[in-house]
Amino acid sequence: MLTTLVNSGTSLDISKWKRYRVLLLAIFSYLSVLIVLISDQAFASPQVTSTRLWAGPEYTRLTIESNSPIKYSLSENGSAKKIVMALEGVSLTPALESLKNKVDAKDPFIRSARIERSQSQKLQLVLGLKVNVTPKLFTLEPMEGFGHRLVLDIYPSTQSGSTPKKDDPLMALVSEFESRRAMQHQRKPTPSGTILTNFDRKPSSSRNYIIAIDAGHGGKDPGAIGPKGTREKDVTLAIARKLKARIDKEPNMRAVLIRDGDYFIPLTNRRTKARQANADLFISVHADAVPRLQAHGSSVYALSENGATSTTASWLAKKENESDLIGGVKLDDKDHYLRKTLIDLSLNATINDSIKLASNVLSSIGNINHLHKRNVEQAGFAVLKSPDIPSILVETAFISNPNEEEKLRSQSYQDKMADAITVGIKRYFANNSIPTRTELAQAE
Repeated sequence: MLTTLVNSGTSLDISKWKRYRVLLLAIFSYLSVLIVLISDQAFASPQVTSTRLWAGPEYTRLTIESNSPIKYSLSENGSAKKIVMALEGVSLTPALESLKNKVDAKDPFIRSARIERSQSQKLQLVLGLKVNVTPKLFTLEPMEGFGHRLVLDIYPSTQSGSTPKKDDPLMALVSEFESRRAMQHQRKPTPSGTILTNFDRKPSSSRNYIIAIDAGHGGKDPGAIGPKGTREKDVTLAIARKLKARIDKEPNMRAVLIRDGDYFIPLTNRRTKARQANADLFISVHADAVPRLQAHGSSVYALSENGATSTTASWLAKKENESDLIGGVKLDDKDHYLRKTLIDLSLNATINDSIKLASNVLSSIGNINHLHKRNVEQAGFAVLKSPDIPSILVETAFISNPNEEEKLRSQSYQDKMADAITVGIKRYFANNSIPTRTELAQAE
């Protein structure tokens, strides 16, 4: 417009131009503020980007992932057998709408899922239930590529009188041991608040020895991923299953799998399931990654209460202990086993047994693969902190190394690794007094 006025020969009053400039600046400022307000409003409204529904043998987990935190409330209607989750300020997205199609008919708890609007126009997620349940709702902060997560865990109600699922072999074994223990203690009841320790080390030749095999990671926690996309959780489960098959063929030995499928189990629950199965040994199978791609070989770790024995051991322990955060565990539960002075005494003895077990397994693995470290290493692995079960963590190979990734994908190498670990366990039993766990009263 200014050019037109000049070209037409019209003189432009300087004061008028100043007024035009002020007006233009005001309009520009107004538009800028409006854009910011609109952007802030859009950002403040949570957008559901993903939903996941997983039904495991012990609980069902529903996860709602969003770009910002969601304000929520939860209500139950036991008589109608439903759970209603109100989501404030959330719009209906394809990710949220797809949730109704993710309900598995085999889910032991959830019958249906639907989205509806309340009278106040809040979006509601309504879950129809098959049985009475106990829900646990919590949030998780973004990490490892995940956004803000609203997590609903659904457990069987403690009042439902439910029994262990028959398709869960570990829980069936737990039930069997509990029945035997009840019969053994009919005349001598166990005081409440007792723990099992390994102070009595006289072996009993009349019993089978239980080895708990823990396949590392699982479910939404894939573990380390190799250059060709091999997932640690798949490798560890394959080796764990082969290891169980070999142990079950041995006389006086029986193996149980902590997980026998692709689902997530918190680290503390892995230890608890081993104790429930009355396990005499705990073997955690891993195939980790390190930043240095040239790193190769196998390692065996035991627990340390006094720091790690190497930088690699410290780094791996820290990485493994973060699995709960990736898998989505609300870290607000106290580990009451490790708070007790009495159990600390037992833990020291258990660590010594763990090192003996680790030495035998490491020596056996050395016959089939290069050893990254020729000595047993120690670090503060959370999964190994059972105070009464000798526990080791076996790094079968580094999945981050291209050559070792190929090994880990190989059925032949998986078979050899399972054989080697079995040989190490047998040597441990042959060379050491087998710890028999006894009950010991514990003061709260």
